[in-house]
Amino acid sequence: MRIGLAADNGNWHKARLREALRGLGVEPVLFSLADVAVMTGGGEPLRVPGFADGLPDGVLLRTIAGGTFEATTMRLGVLHALVASGVTVWNGPTAIERSVDKAATSLLIARAGLPTPDTFVVSKREAAAEIVAREARPGNPIVLKPLFGSQGEGLMLLEDPDDLPAQETVSGVYYLQRYVSRSDGLWRDYRVFVCEGRAIAGMIREGDGWITNVHRGGRPFAWDVPARAAELAEAAAAAVGVDYTGIDLVEDGEGGFLVLEVNSMPAWSGLQQVTEVDIAGAVARGFLNAVRAARPPRLVSALG
Repeated sequence: MRIGLAADNGNWHKARLREALRGLGVEPVLFSLADVAVMTGGGEPLRVPGFADGLPDGVLLRTIAGGTFEATTMRLGVLHALVASGVTVWNGPTAIERSVDKAATSLLIARAGLPTPDTFVVSKREAAAEIVAREARPGNPIVLKPLFGSQGEGLMLLEDPDDLPAQETVSGVYYLQRYVSRSDGLWRDYRVFVCEGRAIAGMIREGDGWITNVHRGGRPFAWDVPARAAELAEAAAAAVGVDYTGIDLVEDGEGGFLVLEVNSMPAWSGLQQVTEVDIAGAVARGFLNAVRAARPPRLVSALG
């Protein structure tokens, strides 16, 4: 198999995935989506580094290089073009677009009938102020999240409409979500890793503040994922259409869980510290299974 591993940063994850693919008998070609070109005038117009004589059979995507809106649009266009050409891409561009856009994720989760905190997405500050005035109060805040964001960056707790930032600072979109507090006062949530539609590992995340991301100082703890949390995470992954993902959950205070986020390019260094499951190995196996399933069977000569 001709396999590409697209990773622009995150050396730890890149090395783990490369090692896992090699362990399964595949030598991946490392490349960056930023280096893919479109050149017409002869042969395949999509030029992927390391694949001079055609396209790969599959591309395992770890990260997409940051950049301008135009650059990101082109890189997603490259992924769409690969999929249209029959290349297996994990995660695919549609799943990435759905999960990177938190509004799209919330819409899909709600349409699937899955439990999630009440969420409000509007474009104008006046509309956002009305929501905060109606839904928030001291001790019961609303969370403001960047529409595009990860690792807990840019989150704010709001109790008063006057605390809302200006429209231009949120790129013209206010993504507001009800804050779910715990009765015991702990800052805790949960991450479930789903691959090939199955929950394979999970962890508890605790912090000294309300943002519990391991990247921001949150502490990971081992977690024997209960069936109801596993089923919810699997359903959330299916609703968004991700092949491998980290699903963030919080307790609902009634013995169940709520879906917070679906991550299409999840980090798992914190999770790997507290689970015996080889996360990179599971992702590599699932990806190669998908590539093999998509490849047409080889014809064997009756004389051979």
